[in-house]
Amino acid sequence: MSDLGMALQLMGIGMITVFIILSLVVLIGNLIVKFVNKYLPEEVSKKVQNVVNQTTDFNRKKVAAIVSAVKTVTEGKGHVTKIEKL
Repeated sequence: MSDLGMALQLMGIGMITVFIILSLVVLIGNLIVKFVNKYLPEEVSKKVQNVVNQTTDFNRKKVAAIVSAVKTVTEGKGHVTKIEKL
């Protein structure tokens, strides 16, 4: 029975260690995200502003959603230059 007790003890210590390390990773990640968002804000692209300004027939929120979706899907490589109604 002592081998089983030792195994359970090692498993408990290992699980606690993993929990603590992963908690630190999440905490540090959140702090880095908050720091970057506060002190290094992303600049609004002039192209995005031009697209939003040129589209008077569209709802500005919809245009912003389209631009954001294109940017997310293409990982920042694609840009919206014109939006047309069909």
